Amino acid sequence: MARELILDLANKISKTKRGAKDEIKPEYPEYQILDPIVTDEMALVALQVEFRKPQTAEQIAARCGKSVEETTKLLWDLAYAGVTIVNKIDGVDQFWHEVWVPGHMEMIVNNKENVRKHPEVARAFDAYGKRKGPLAAGNFPVGAGPMRVIPIQKAIDGETRHASFEEVEKYIQDAQLISVSDCSCRTSREVMGEGCGHLKEDMCIQLNHAAEYYIRTGRARQISKEEALEIMHRAEENGLMHSIPNLDGPGHTHAICNCCGCGCFSNRIANMYRNPDMVRSNFVAQVDPDKCVACGECVENCPSNAAKLGQKICTTEAERKKVNRVLPYDTEWGPEHWNPDYRINKKVVEDTGSSPCKAGCPAHIAVQGYIKLASQGRYREALELIKKENPFPAVCGRICPRKCESQCTRGDLDNPVAVDEIKKFIAEKDLHGDTRYIPKKQHNYGNKIAVIGAGPAGLSCAYFLALDGYRVTVFEKEQKLGGMLTFGIPAYRLEKDVIDAEIDILRELGVEFKTGIEVGKDVTIPELRKQGYEGFYLAIGAQAGRKLGLEGEDAQGVFTGVDFLRMVNLGQKPDIQGKVIVIGGGNVAIDVARTAIRSGGQQVSMYCLESRPEMPALPEEIDEALEEDIRIENSWGPKRIIVKDGKVAGVEFKKCVRVFDESGRFNPAFDENTTITVEADRVLLSVGQAIDWGKVLEGTSIELNPNKTVKVNPTTFQTSEPDVFAGGDVVTGPKFAIDAIALGKEGAISLHRFVHKGQSLVLGRLKRDYKPIDKENLNLEGYDAIPRQRPIVHAKEEEKLSFHDIRGVLTEEQVKKETERCLSCGATVIDEFMCLGCGQCVTRCKFEAIKLVRRYDAEQLPYEKIKPTVIKYILKRKVKIAGKTVLTNLGALFGKKEKSGEKQCTN
Repeated sequence: MARELILDLANKISKTKRGAKDEIKPEYPEYQILDPIVTDEMALVALQVEFRKPQTAEQIAARCGKSVEETTKLLWDLAYAGVTIVNKIDGVDQFWHEVWVPGHMEMIVNNKENVRKHPEVARAFDAYGKRKGPLAAGNFPVGAGPMRVIPIQKAIDGETRHASFEEVEKYIQDAQLISVSDCSCRTSREVMGEGCGHLKEDMCIQLNHAAEYYIRTGRARQISKEEALEIMHRAEENGLMHSIPNLDGPGHTHAICNCCGCGCFSNRIANMYRNPDMVRSNFVAQVDPDKCVACGECVENCPSNAAKLGQKICTTEAERKKVNRVLPYDTEWGPEHWNPDYRINKKVVEDTGSSPCKAGCPAHIAVQGYIKLASQGRYREALELIKKENPFPAVCGRICPRKCESQCTRGDLDNPVAVDEIKKFIAEKDLHGDTRYIPKKQHNYGNKIAVIGAGPAGLSCAYFLALDGYRVTVFEKEQKLGGMLTFGIPAYRLEKDVIDAEIDILRELGVEFKTGIEVGKDVTIPELRKQGYEGFYLAIGAQAGRKLGLEGEDAQGVFTGVDFLRMVNLGQKPDIQGKVIVIGGGNVAIDVARTAIRSGGQQVSMYCLESRPEMPALPEEIDEALEEDIRIENSWGPKRIIVKDGKVAGVEFKKCVRVFDESGRFNPAFDENTTITVEADRVLLSVGQAIDWGKVLEGTSIELNPNKTVKVNPTTFQTSEPDVFAGGDVVTGPKFAIDAIALGKEGAISLHRFVHKGQSLVLGRLKRDYKPIDKENLNLEGYDAIPRQRPIVHAKEEEKLSFHDIRGVLTEEQVKKETERCLSCGATVIDEFMCLGCGQCVTRCKFEAIKLVRRYDAEQLPYEKIKPTVIKYILKRKVKIAGKTVLTNLGALFGKKEKSGEKQCTN
């Protein structure tokens, strides 16, 4: 049953009256936030407190009929609860009411005891924005909202037209008292289990009278100006923007919030209700497409999804059409124009696509970006850009499948840009102590995380967790780290000191490694939980070889390719001699064959089901095998292994007439009547890898798929054990290192969210669904004819079949030439309507391709002027809407059609 005094108080603070059309009702959040924290006695006193008019306890006591002592106690109870503000004015404590937002809602939620005892107050804060948002949609001019974005100061330092009230540091330097508290919006999100991974602690700064109130009521701690600036800079580095309460008049504010687009209730007005004018700054971002390299840093950090990657290279015909966009200035702005799912549907690319290299890379590395940096000789910055997505560029520079190159637009002209060779050149800087790049830690969370498996997925996850300051321990059952990088890739492709050098950076970041520890055997996951580990990443890889169930495959002299490579990489010398047959046609099979040549095989032949064009091995891998006199026999499948005296003697093959069926599924068919028998002294089965789970899953409820991969949520990679996440080959089956690295980062994102209370694993999580431009409609005429640069190999004849990597690295001069071949396909496109002018994109751009320009001239309004300003704007807007309606109706009556213009490419 509703409490009358609380209803009266809710209406008083709302400046409404009981019984009026706009009165506050019991189901409204204004009532619900007060009901659990305000007693009737407190309400009686609060009803005598004035709105934005400070009064002493003596003045209030005279009106409420209580003693000064009792009134003072109840006023302080209200102040602690967040229902009145208190400041010492002229030496005496004085109390007053504020608006709900920014005001009492935040203050109530920032009382940790309120939230702990009554989580409904946090839900009410959320509900208030959802109740008021639709009423405000389209109805506020720029600069008139109760909150507004203020640019990151270094984003406007070169803009001569900015005013002092747009300089965020000015507010801090002018303040006499400063405090910092948790973010109230993110506190509410956390209570509701809707956190976005941006944590609440020490995020909101209060100034002067607000700081005094927050400090005296235990909501915040006092900080210096230097500490405040450090908090601001740390927030900027972590992708946050600045907002200020906008009620105190030009050049004045009582707080600075550090907000994210996915959690902030103020920015929800822009993102959910498509109503950015209510919260925007005076600035908008503009892109210089000639300088932009589509790295995506601005896109992934834009809080309002105003930035997306688009196309820069020209099309053969103007295929992109201008859409007659509907905006709120002359349109009724109802739910059909809103975006209620903005926390899960953020787009990173326009429908027409962008750079195919970034789209094709499983880790979506900013290829076009680091190529540009390399062209300018900014190699350390290029390395930094790569390491935002890939901690192992030197490794990948040697073994990557080059999916970026296979999609490179330049390949439609002549040859793709030598992306991997450029990356390899850049990454060489990371192999030496004096030029090594070690990223700066962004946080110091300290939670203990266990990573099981030291392959590329596990190491990648550990790297990204370490950057956030987690205490990460990697458990590896082998004595060496690296997983299949170490045990499955021959040294002539990836020398082990390269792996070790890049793993050393994880040690520098504080990652602890425990080798020779098999989880499930030496220690279990339940036991690790008791040791304080709060989250687990399962990435043991697919390190076991597969057999085919053939007759004779258990004979002496038959090995799986994976086991053979492991023995060689461990320094063992497997007995390989005479005629060697490798069964398989993938990259691993190529590695097995080339390693067999180096291990004593006199004649090495590969037999595979696929025709030459169908072979899964990369073309360059096939060419290198052929150069080493390895025979490749296509379209043959093994029928049986011939055994004599317990030893392998040969293999009988049958003709494969089809590998894939009509639907594209692997479903080989054979001509059983066409067979051949081939002599062999050794047979190496390289037909895939299997996952050896051992006992790692004992004591858990983790479920497996029929193919022995682990069941996970496809977005979060969470297993059926909530604190266990998985990635790499145990999720996807055997794939490339770069695929595992990409999943390692996703695992780190999920673990960060999981170990912190109230964080959702999906809300505010970026879907990196980059897609390439349509290359069928590009104008590629008039481009240069610079040939692809190739590393010069200086190797003696005897080194060519050694285990030493003889492949060269491009020279600096070659890198300069090769980077010139990039066609620079993509560029960022800014939706200026949705841009809030926060400046986050400007600070992220390494190419000076984005700037903030002052588009509006709105000053902050004092509270008293907001209502008449908004009413005037609403009346003008209604006239525009009515006029547009008349024109639309006339057009329909006379059959007039609006023309759609053509939008040309940006370059």
